[in-house]
Amino acid sequence: MVKEKKPEFDIFRPWLTLDDWQKEYIKTEGNCFLLCGRQSGKSAAASIKFGNRAARKPNQHILMIAYTEKQGYALFFKTLTYLREKYPNKVIEKGDQKPTKHTVNLTNGSQIQCYAAGISGDGLRGGTITSLVIDEAAPMSREVFQAVSPMISITQGTMDILSTPRGKEGFFYDCSLRDDFKKFYVSAEDCVRHTPEFLAREKAWMSDLMYAQEYLAQFMDDFKRVFSDEWIKQVCTLSVPETGGAAESPLLAGRDYFLGCDVGRVYDPSTFEILDGTDEKQITQKYHDEIRVIKIPETFREIRRLEQNWSLNRIGIDSGGMGAGVLDLLLEDNETKRKSEGLDNASKIVDDDDVKKPLLKIDMYVNLLTKGQKKEIQLYNCDEVVSSLKSAQWDISGEKTRIVSTNGHTVEGIMRALWLIKGKGLNLYCESY
Repeated sequence: MVKEKKPEFDIFRPWLTLDDWQKEYIKTEGNCFLLCGRQSGKSAAASIKFGNRAARKPNQHILMIAYTEKQGYALFFKTLTYLREKYPNKVIEKGDQKPTKHTVNLTNGSQIQCYAAGISGDGLRGGTITSLVIDEAAPMSREVFQAVSPMISITQGTMDILSTPRGKEGFFYDCSLRDDFKKFYVSAEDCVRHTPEFLAREKAWMSDLMYAQEYLAQFMDDFKRVFSDEWIKQVCTLSVPETGGAAESPLLAGRDYFLGCDVGRVYDPSTFEILDGTDEKQITQKYHDEIRVIKIPETFREIRRLEQNWSLNRIGIDSGGMGAGVLDLLLEDNETKRKSEGLDNASKIVDDDDVKKPLLKIDMYVNLLTKGQKKEIQLYNCDEVVSSLKSAQWDISGEKTRIVSTNGHTVEGIMRALWLIKGKGLNLYCESY
């Protein structure tokens, strides 16, 4: 007898290649806690579980939330895709009840909704639901859970909480210690969709702590977030312009604008952050943009465009990796060469005494942290800014203290712009080391 070949993994049809733990989780009733390494299949399993629940049980009201809108919609899209594939015959409402960006209505009276939690979760208050699904829960503040937990009280509903860990703190970590959740622990090394070669490459550049957290799904003692929920609530107070984070504001005469740029690698976004540093005690964010898959010449042209629109005072760019190529172009351009500075982890600057000293990444993070504590900087309250701040963690393993992040591109653009404001009175000529 010839053994049937297992189908290859299809990201749009994950139900064809479920792992044993996914099958068990999908069948499990009651509260569930999923602690999983990156890309191990937790969101796919949840989409199948709650797609089935909505389709097979009438009058279910299922709320799916994640920290950011992008994360929440990823789970929502997977659930909708599953419903359309497995329940094609008049299960999903049509016409004026057809699926929207946030809601799927089913013909049996069930409904699935999906929203971003944000900083406090206040926008989610007030509903009554039968199932609560919380994805990417580790960075969420306790206030989010205070807002949503009562929604399942009257119905005696269930809570499924899913995430990769983010240190031994927060509500998600507390749930790992509770006995009212069925617990699932999944390491990426046990996931057949990860190749040993890929994991070896990731382990090579990550610290042991970061690898253990991100891929082995372990709560680590020596990790602590750099920017607390309270810090973020105090600093991220500005509304994003209605036309989007990348909106161009009218140029105001006599203002000092500083651009910080973090240049993405192959799969990472490049971020462009402008701060108004005219008053060093009242620094405000004026521009945010994140562009994926942008080449070196295109990055240079985007910075050049921003310089023309904003008449920038200074331009700070990470000069390591692909950033070195962008910096070279900036230093060759007549309009940007005297404004551009490489701010890599091992760059050098001139301090107030005209003495050269190392500039470390940690110094720029601490400068941002301190400015926020002093209430001297205000940033956008938007998903990309807040989630980037939340991802920064202290790594205090071994003899060295480092800051690591899984989503640091936006915050590293901001901290470079802020560092330039710190030294704006020095009138430095830009150099690359």
